[in-house]
Amino acid sequence: MRIRYAAELADETLIAEAAACVEQGGTIIFPTETVYGIGAAPENDRGIAAVFAAKGRSVEKPLALHVADAEQARPFVAHWPDAALRAIAHFWPGPLAIILPRAPHRFVKAAAGYETISLRCPDQTFARQLFARTGPLAATSANRSGHPAFRGSPEDIGDLPAATLAIVAGPTLLQRESTIMDCSGELPRVLRWGAVERAALEAVMGTVEPRL
Repeated sequence: MRIRYAAELADETLIAEAAACVEQGGTIIFPTETVYGIGAAPENDRGIAAVFAAKGRSVEKPLALHVADAEQARPFVAHWPDAALRAIAHFWPGPLAIILPRAPHRFVKAAAGYETISLRCPDQTFARQLFARTGPLAATSANRSGHPAFRGSPEDIGDLPAATLAIVAGPTLLQRESTIMDCSGELPRVLRWGAVERAALEAVMGTVEPRL
């Protein structure tokens, strides 16, 4: 695994190397404002399989699509409910993942058989610059299954899952996972509370349903 430190190289140099890695079907570890992610091109089956293998992640657990903005996500989404558009307007970029109906024949292997897709637009400049160059990435947290997600501490680098390229930019801003909200049904439903807390979410969305 090649490790590159953002403090030592210009962003453009890192992004160019990362883009080449993704285009060649490789996997990449990248920073966000919550925890680091590990991902690959969203419809490169070899890259997607490598992400699952690196984490030891069950192939029945889907990856999330990480995007530079909502426009990048549009080809992968079948329908945009009003609740999702409201959440995106208020919380993107930011630590809120939104689950929506998936467009047929898109993101198939990364979706692990689900008819939905989880979308995330990080509030981290380098990550969004990266996705603007590479296109969106299918990704999950950068850790081996059962281990804590990597948050940028130097002493934890040795516990990173194997990837073609890892870009390390120091500790993440929020040091906690994103909130996940499912907007694919009749009412928004929070599947995991994280960096967007209940009061902030419900101030915009109204009362959200608890997880089933």
